Amino acid sequence: MKARFAINKIELSRFFFYLISMLILPSLSLAWQGKVVGISDGDTITVLHNNTGEKIRLYGIDTPEKRQDFGNKAKQFTSNMVFGKDVEVESVTKDRYGRTVGLVYINDQSLNEELVRAGFAWVYIQYCKKAICAEWCRLEAAAKANKIGLWSHSNPIPPWEFRHGKSLDSRTDYTKQADTQSFVYHGNMKSKVLHAPGCRYYDCKNCTAVFNNREEAIRLGYNPCKLCQP
Repeated sequence: MKARFAINKIELSRFFFYLISMLILPSLSLAWQGKVVGISDGDTITVLHNNTGEKIRLYGIDTPEKRQDFGNKAKQFTSNMVFGKDVEVESVTKDRYGRTVGLVYINDQSLNEELVRAGFAWVYIQYCKKAICAEWCRLEAAAKANKIGLWSHSNPIPPWEFRHGKSLDSRTDYTKQADTQSFVYHGNMKSKVLHAPGCRYYDCKNCTAVFNNREEAIRLGYNPCKLCQP
């Protein structure tokens, strides 16, 4: 009886552990693995799921369109990283086209994040709401400061503006959106220079002034850093 009771107790403990895990870590139930069988563009891939190709739109980022500069390079980067390989897909939501929007991982690397780091994607701040988006914004600022990838061009047009036929003269929406997100700027209180996340001077000795938006800093007499161009 004691042995049977001990076994039942162990099984009961396992059951409660599983139940608690599912409640605390619901995202695990949304993750699945599959082989990448298609690359539509930099931020859209096809992954085998239950023997069917499932279209995956990468969450929180936007790569250049095919007709834009660096559109093909972004697609090639994604292809080099995941095509023909097994990846893990963490579903976040569905878009209006019925595609799965999610995070894609390969060998513990986030494809979403690596595209931003390599300068082949913008953080899609209008839709990027997870905590990791703040870190992606810093990676984007660093790529911009170092003129990596698409940031080697002085005024790259965000793809959401390109899709609507906007030109360089109408790029103010992106700046306004960035200022409404958790995109914290640092100001050098001695030199009165403003720095964006990722800038080499972002955490300088005198960079103790903190601003949640660019306009506030400019109004208080800070000048944009010539290196990171916040």
